[in-house]
Amino acid sequence: MDTASNKTALVTGASKGIGRAIALDLAAQGIFVFVNYRSDKDAAWATMDQIHFQNGRAAVIRCDVTSQEQCDAAVKQILEQRGRLDILVNNAGIRDDHLFAMMKKPAWEMVIQTHLTGFYHLTRPVVRQMLRQKGGRIINISSAAGQTGNAGQVNYSAAKAGIIGATKALAREIGSRGITVNAVAPGFIETGMTADLNLDKILPSIPVGRLGKPEEVAAVVSFLCTARAAYVNGQVIGVNGGMV
Repeated sequence: MDTASNKTALVTGASKGIGRAIALDLAAQGIFVFVNYRSDKDAAWATMDQIHFQNGRAAVIRCDVTSQEQCDAAVKQILEQRGRLDILVNNAGIRDDHLFAMMKKPAWEMVIQTHLTGFYHLTRPVVRQMLRQKGGRIINISSAAGQTGNAGQVNYSAAKAGIIGATKALAREIGSRGITVNAVAPGFIETGMTADLNLDKILPSIPVGRLGKPEEVAAVVSFLCTARAAYVNGQVIGVNGGMV
């Protein structure tokens, strides 16, 4: 892989939360970052503006990962602008929590579509490019819920567990081509997705006694993108305060 200044990264769901922290951290390493968003254009531009303020390089790119056509178009646009794509961080995600007995099919389908089918839509064209380049890094954001399950999150837990299986299988397929595939599994992190949770019930289950910070997840992702992590492949790295 080339030096950081020549690398290009795509971070999905990078307008806020963990994705935003990852985009900022990668840009701080000198990597050109495409800040992906689906609906919150203003937040995506704010992420890009902060990267520029910190003397980093970035561009905003809209893409709904549930659409194969939009994913193909996004990869094509990145390659036209930069000529290569070295890092893909599959971070885009949603929650739609319900007890399983009460869960309507749209809640199941949209969560699976966003996390798991979205992985397929975007990663497949990226892998084809990385095979041509003979190198790359793919980091999939899973969740502690995909390892242990969470009541009220059968759809989300199933999707995140699927990401872990996909990570391990793809790592075996393409590891010999200079492409590593790993998953990072955050626990409870201070983001908009955890703002509505009951902390009185959650904190006693976390050995370190607090929620994690998006920057703590981003630091692990950034390490996996470096040459020092070239022998880390097919792994699931928890950032969860010891709860798993």
